[in-house]
Amino acid sequence: MKHIYLFSGIGADERVFQYLDFSGYQTTFITWLPNENKESIENYTKRLADQIKTNNPIFVGLSFGGIVAIEMAKFIKTEKIILIASVKTFDELPLAYRRFSSLQLHKLLPNWILVRSNFMINWLFGTESKSDRKLLADILHDTDPVFVKWAIGKISSWKNTVLHKDLIHIHGTADKLFPFRFVKCDLPVEGGGHFMTVNKSTQLTNLIRQALTTK
Repeated sequence: MKHIYLFSGIGADERVFQYLDFSGYQTTFITWLPNENKESIENYTKRLADQIKTNNPIFVGLSFGGIVAIEMAKFIKTEKIILIASVKTFDELPLAYRRFSSLQLHKLLPNWILVRSNFMINWLFGTESKSDRKLLADILHDTDPVFVKWAIGKISSWKNTVLHKDLIHIHGTADKLFPFRFVKCDLPVEGGGHFMTVNKSTQLTNLIRQALTTK
């Protein structure tokens, strides 16, 4: 049985994948580790790699998890990477993100705003129902704001230019965090936002299974 390793978004966990069907595959959820002071994404990824226990795995990376999956695939041989609501290279990041990084603005964000649900957060993630908002609020409540600030800095300053040869990118046309117009995706999800693993799970499952069987 093929083994899929699932990388969630910043501070999130396996709850964001709970409505996706991976039957027929063995799955492992990568657990985020606390970041070390001023740690590079390369060093952090190498520490996470201790959780990979099989040869030639499949990586499925959501948002920040997609970036980590790409970095890990630079030193772990993978059969395939499937990106969901993420970016492949630095030029898919909006220019505003890069300016945000150069000014170190993420360090000025108060901790509470990073782990508390509010109208802006719900709009950015594209939550569509009361249950969506409740799940997102629960995830944010359990998130370490120190890790979130560090990860935001790593996303906005990411310099990757390497395209993995066996990568399939799934992206929502309504994504507000990584706008669709900036990315070159293989499989679009019409109306999908950054929370589409939850509220577009049936459509997304079908596309993931299509990606898994694509040679």
